[in-house]
Amino acid sequence: MKNVIKKVALVALTLGCLSTIQAQKIAHISLDSLVNMMPETKTAKDLAQSYLKDLEKIVATMSSEYETKLNAYQQEGAGMSDLVRKTKEEELIGMQKRIEDFRMQAQQDYQRKSGELTAPIMEKAKKGIEAVAKEGGFKYVLDTSSGNVLYSESAEDILMQVKKKLDSMPAAVIPGAGGAPNGGVKPPKGGAAPAPKGK
Repeated sequence: MKNVIKKVALVALTLGCLSTIQAQKIAHISLDSLVNMMPETKTAKDLAQSYLKDLEKIVATMSSEYETKLNAYQQEGAGMSDLVRKTKEEELIGMQKRIEDFRMQAQQDYQRKSGELTAPIMEKAKKGIEAVAKEGGFKYVLDTSSGNVLYSESAEDILMQVKKKLDSMPAAVIPGAGGAPNGGVKPPKGGAAPAPKGK
C-alpha cells in the first residue's frame, strides 16, 4: 500500500512539474535587430567613427613624418659620418616602433570607446525587454541573434513590442553626444602629431 501511495504521489508531482513547465510562456527576440533599430545606435556609431578618424589622422601624421625623415636619410646618408648615420637610423627605428605601438593602442582604445558608447544603449534595450516580458507574463526571453537557440516551440517574437516600449522611454545618454567627440586621443610622446579636434 505504501508503494502505491508513493507511486501516485510521484506521478502527481511529475505531472504538476510538467504542467508548470508547459504553462511558462517563452518569447524570443533578436537583440541585434532591436539595437540596430534604436536611434541612439546611429549616434553612437557616428561618434565611434569620428573617434576612429581622429586616431587615423594621428597615425597618418606620424607616418608622414617618418617618411620625410626616411627620405632625407636615404638622400643624405652617404655623406653622413658614422655617428650621425647611426643616430639617424636609431631615430628612424624608434619612430617605426612608436607608430606600431600607437596603432595597437589605438585599436584597443577604439574598442574601449565603442563599448563605452554602446553600453547605455544595451542597458536601455534590456530594460525594455524586461518591461515587455513582465507585462506579457513571459518567464524566458531568448536572444535569437546570439545563435544559441537551436530549437524553439511556439515562442512569441516580442521585437516590435519592445521597440514600441523603447520609443516611449527617454533616450539613452551617449557619452560625448552632447557636443564634440571626447576621448583623450593624444599622440605618443616623441611624435609631432596634433591632438584631434574636440580636445
